[in-house]
Amino acid sequence: MKLEIVDYLIIAIYFFFVIGIGFLLKRRVKTGNDFLMSNRSIPLWITSLAFISANLGAQEVLGMAASGAKYGLYTAHFYWLGAAFAMVFLGIYMMPFYYGSKARSVPEYLKLRFDEKTRTFNAITFAAMTVFSSGISLYALAMLMQVILGWDFHLSVWIAAGIVLIYTYLGGLTSAVYNEVLQFFLIVLGIAPLVYLGLQKAGGWEGIVANVDNAKLHLWKGMDSPAGNPMGVDAFAMVFGLGFVLAFGYWCTDFLVVQRAMISRNLNEARRTPIIAAVPKILMPLIVILPGIIILALQTQSAAFDLPLTESGQTNYNMVLPKLLEQLYPSGILGVGITALIASFMSGMAGNVTAFNTVWTFDIYQSHIKKNASEKHYLNVGKATTVVGILASIATAYVAQGFNSIMDLLQLVFGFVNAPLFATFFLGMFWRRTTGHAAFWGLIAGTASAALTHGLTVAEGKGGWIDNLHTFQSGTGQAFNIAWIAFVVCFVVTMVLSFVTKPKAKDELVGLVYSLTPRQTDPDKRWYKNPLWLGIIVLIATIVLNIIFY
Repeated sequence: MKLEIVDYLIIAIYFFFVIGIGFLLKRRVKTGNDFLMSNRSIPLWITSLAFISANLGAQEVLGMAASGAKYGLYTAHFYWLGAAFAMVFLGIYMMPFYYGSKARSVPEYLKLRFDEKTRTFNAITFAAMTVFSSGISLYALAMLMQVILGWDFHLSVWIAAGIVLIYTYLGGLTSAVYNEVLQFFLIVLGIAPLVYLGLQKAGGWEGIVANVDNAKLHLWKGMDSPAGNPMGVDAFAMVFGLGFVLAFGYWCTDFLVVQRAMISRNLNEARRTPIIAAVPKILMPLIVILPGIIILALQTQSAAFDLPLTESGQTNYNMVLPKLLEQLYPSGILGVGITALIASFMSGMAGNVTAFNTVWTFDIYQSHIKKNASEKHYLNVGKATTVVGILASIATAYVAQGFNSIMDLLQLVFGFVNAPLFATFFLGMFWRRTTGHAAFWGLIAGTASAALTHGLTVAEGKGGWIDNLHTFQSGTGQAFNIAWIAFVVCFVVTMVLSFVTKPKAKDELVGLVYSLTPRQTDPDKRWYKNPLWLGIIVLIATIVLNIIFY
């Protein structure tokens, strides 16, 4: 890809700008709470954009374009089934528990609701998941720099990690959040023209319909069996595995995104944050999935749009956006497009690192290593943990090289961590009888069942490290099935053990269980400030989109 001086200049300006934000915010960071939780002082419009941007990392921008080419419009299920419903549920039902309990993290809520061992287990698994997710973002960014800028892959990994380290080390969570807002606009402005140019070259939607396999242009057709659709998933695995378990498990329990709502100025804004974020979320397929479908149409016109192969000989779908940038963008705009991709990768990585350092500092270090240290001490620990998180991300970046679609790897990781965790949360928030011992062993059983299922099944050459009892049509199909199995096992084990162990006293659960939590009232009585009415509007729009693209 041939870049001109103006393209390099745009990329350099972006790098200096994000580092500058870190230096500007450094003077506001005086305590561990400032560094790790922004002192709960961020306004609604910032938290809403940061909420969606924390998820708008390399996994989404690069990964969803890859899935768009690999699976077609079925990928939109990640938004119109696997996001909107869960985001509304989080805002209406779950944020009162998180925000009202004054918990600083999701694991800390688990301690308040259950016990210390449940919190610690979740903190460790979540920390591992954020490192994996951060490593995926770093791998994608390094791959982009290698392909587009011609840099060595290993050098690119260290340069990208160094830039993220600088601005997160200086400004902490606040720096990451403000950079996420900047990155949101950069991503939209950098990728939207690419979609427009690609559509024009493909002959509009009519050209796509004429040149793309019809099986990839529907949401629900062919869902009667895994072999009937490109994604290799049946309706049960899609609705229960993705739409319920993975969606609610991610959006409602993943501290990476929940943290953006928890730093709001008050409870009402914390509840509205994920619901307002759901509006641009349901429109994101236009930006992140459509390019993958467009390239399928363009491949029928020119071999220049053919995707390269991975080292194992599979089509490298992760190269969809770099290939479109190379072929469609002129100098100047090319620099903006590349900067948008770089922004998405750095956004995803920074979001994971800031979630990692918060959980490690509050839920592992403060709880088990040094309980009553000064705020200055926890600030230093948070900064040191940031460095450790970056180094661990570098290591996991090399693991991501073995997958031809980074979304498949990400969904697999979520199946191990978020799926059983959602079962624990669901029972804990809505069933007062759920006990700490039951929650802990339920989580262990759910995670173990995910590992066992992965070890006994194979998809696209992955898994089967114990034996091959079943072969899935796709990596996505394997991930969805692992998720619902882990959820069901955790749910059943937790329920059974709750009947034979002692629950907490009623007065200890006020504000932590739905039936014992006072309902919030809006003194202004304005419908547009009511999370329930906003949520209903979002859900109606989502259902309409599912019907249109059936």
